[in-house]
Amino acid sequence: MTTKKSDVATKKNADEKTVSLEDLEEFTELTVDIDPELVKICRDSGARTDEAKAIYMKSRTMIQELIGNRTPEDRFRQRCVIATGDLSVADIMRFMHDPIPAGVEAIKKGAPIFVDINMVKAGITKAGHKSEIICVLDEDSDAEIAIKYGITRTSAGFLAARDRLDGSIIAIGNAPSALIMVCKLIEKGIRPALIIGLPVGFVNAAESKEMVRDLKIPIPSISCVGTRGGTPMAVACVNELVAIARESEE
Repeated sequence: MTTKKSDVATKKNADEKTVSLEDLEEFTELTVDIDPELVKICRDSGARTDEAKAIYMKSRTMIQELIGNRTPEDRFRQRCVIATGDLSVADIMRFMHDPIPAGVEAIKKGAPIFVDINMVKAGITKAGHKSEIICVLDEDSDAEIAIKYGITRTSAGFLAARDRLDGSIIAIGNAPSALIMVCKLIEKGIRPALIIGLPVGFVNAAESKEMVRDLKIPIPSISCVGTRGGTPMAVACVNELVAIARESEE
């Protein structure tokens, strides 16, 4: 029986793939020195290997020295600085109505976390808590509400989810319109446990965050001043809440 050239080529490719898989060691040199003491004290649920723990703790230690490590709020400033690579972010963050205890308690209770976009959902750690993470885009998946009223899909998503927002954590890192909708819902009686309002951009981003801070109802919130913010900061704040909640139960 003759062997086709294509069969020979396929076998050759398979052999080459097998060889490459057996030689992965050349690709796996660690990128940082491992400090066993730092690795041992790492409590970040997203860092699961020694290298990941070493990178996280090295970053955290550096930022602690630069911006301080005196208060619980400093932990959130540290994490947002790491997430953005921007030291000045620490100066624009605002914490209203004791948001950290409120958020930690909500995490411990397994309160749902409603987010504006899937990037935020993807970034939030799935380990160390029992909270369901819900992207509101899925609440109006056919854009029925958005199209009917001519509003953004994120605004429509929060409107669709309005009956489940009480006691929840709301984390917004992209859409100012969604944060404005949340403020309107609060004015009508909705009571989330915590708002992490960090939309980014030049159209209503600064204004929407100001609306959160100016709410007549004292809803706990974490926000920032101006046009900056974004998914990395929103994710960083939620993940820091999870870390603190885990530590308090150990």
